[in-house]
Amino acid sequence: MKRILRHYVIDTFSLYLVSTIASGIHFEGGAKTILLAGVGVAIAMLLAKPVINILLLPINLVTFGFFRWVSSAIALYLVTLTVPGFKILGFHFAGFTSAWIDLPALSLSGIAAYIAFSFLLSILTSFIYWLIK
Repeated sequence: MKRILRHYVIDTFSLYLVSTIASGIHFEGGAKTILLAGVGVAIAMLLAKPVINILLLPINLVTFGFFRWVSSAIALYLVTLTVPGFKILGFHFAGFTSAWIDLPALSLSGIAAYIAFSFLLSILTSFIYWLIK
C-alpha cells in the first residue's frame, strides 16, 4: 500500500511539473482532474506498462530499449482515454536560453506529443525517485 501511495504522489507531482514545463496538457477540472490523472498514470505505469512492454518485447530488443518510450506513450494515451477532462493536445516547449545551454523551441503533435510527454514524465519521475533514495 505504501508503494502504491508513493507512486501516486510522485506521478501526480511529476504530471503537474510536466504540465508547467511544456504546454499541451489540458486539465479541464483543475486540481480534481490532476488528482484523477495522477491515479490513472500511477495505475497505467504499475499495471498497463509492464503488459505493453511484454507485448512489444521483440521491437524493444531490436531497438535496444529505445521503443520503451513508445510503451510509456501508449500508457499515457490510455490514461487520456479513461480520465475525463485530461487531454494531450500537443507538445509545445517555448525553449530555454542561459549562459551555458540553449534549448530551441519545439512543437509536436499526435503520437510524437505523447512520446515527448512520456519522455519528460519518465525523466522527472526517475529524478524524483533518485532524490528519495
